[in-house]
Amino acid sequence: MASLLKRGSIYYLSYYVGGTEIRTSLDTDSFQIAKERQRQFESAQLRGEDIPLPTRTPITDFVTAYVNHIRTVKTPKSAQTDICYLRDAFGPICMALEITSRKPSLAAKKRPPKDGQDRRRRALVIEAPCFEQITTAQVSEFISGQVQIRGLAPKTANRYREILYRLFNWAMNERGVRMPADKNPVVKVGRYKERAPEIRFLSLAQIEEQLDSLAHSVQLQTMVAVLIYAGLRREELLWLIHDDFDFKTGLHGMIRIRAKTIHGESWQPKTRVNRAAPISSNLRRYLDAYHQRIVPCGWYFPSPQGRRWDPDNTSPKTFAPPTSRLIYRGAASTSATPSAANWQ
Repeated sequence: MASLLKRGSIYYLSYYVGGTEIRTSLDTDSFQIAKERQRQFESAQLRGEDIPLPTRTPITDFVTAYVNHIRTVKTPKSAQTDICYLRDAFGPICMALEITSRKPSLAAKKRPPKDGQDRRRRALVIEAPCFEQITTAQVSEFISGQVQIRGLAPKTANRYREILYRLFNWAMNERGVRMPADKNPVVKVGRYKERAPEIRFLSLAQIEEQLDSLAHSVQLQTMVAVLIYAGLRREELLWLIHDDFDFKTGLHGMIRIRAKTIHGESWQPKTRVNRAAPISSNLRRYLDAYHQRIVPCGWYFPSPQGRRWDPDNTSPKTFAPPTSRLIYRGAASTSATPSAANWQ
């Protein structure tokens, strides 16, 4: 059994667990609402179900716990991407959301504020006294604010919604958070209608221009040739070792993209599926001209220090001539239809 107590204008529910009295705020000053919540509580106790009363947990506690969770179940890069979205949503409210790898700057954002926006204004974030009091309206206002201020594409806006939806689902299903009416507040946030992607690719002349512009560095030229002709992703390229190249299989050889662990650091392809990419005659010319350096771990394309390249140091700006603004992956499929090419 439970009883109602009133402190000030707020009603509390009093009940005993193992001889210890527990008082829980019902967050209401209405006697009728308090009586209904008391009835729901006693009914749940009789059926042996969980207590139906909302909990009150600081936002920082659950965000920190969720960040620790995704770091254990996701790849480091995937986890870091989700953390960036959570930092935008809640701000750097805890150590788990603070930037530790580099100094924060607007240039580092995927989409900085649009021209004409007052950058002195504090960015809109989701704020509430506790995690359980975050509402659908707050989530919707945050996402729409990001779209208006930064000009986000519908796909990116839906990505914010997806990550917040997962956060609340995890909190409710695995951490016992009891939201009002036991409903995820993100469910009612509408999705943005995504447009069909505009596919762009390099012409044969642009490919030649790109590779000729890197003739001064045989290694960079070969790396770009692999991106263009084999269709590898950036991290797939940087994780290649000597054993991944099989020049005896197929007409000109194969590149095997597979999961590996080197010096205690593990990596796997983005799709979590190992695959093999055939080497074309054009790519074979560049690979034959490239003289691999012998470095520890056998990196096929080592950095100047003989280690694996940091992905942040191999952005398109590193390779592209001033006139190029296109993605390399799948760029060699210029003779194929857009749907048949392998795009990123």
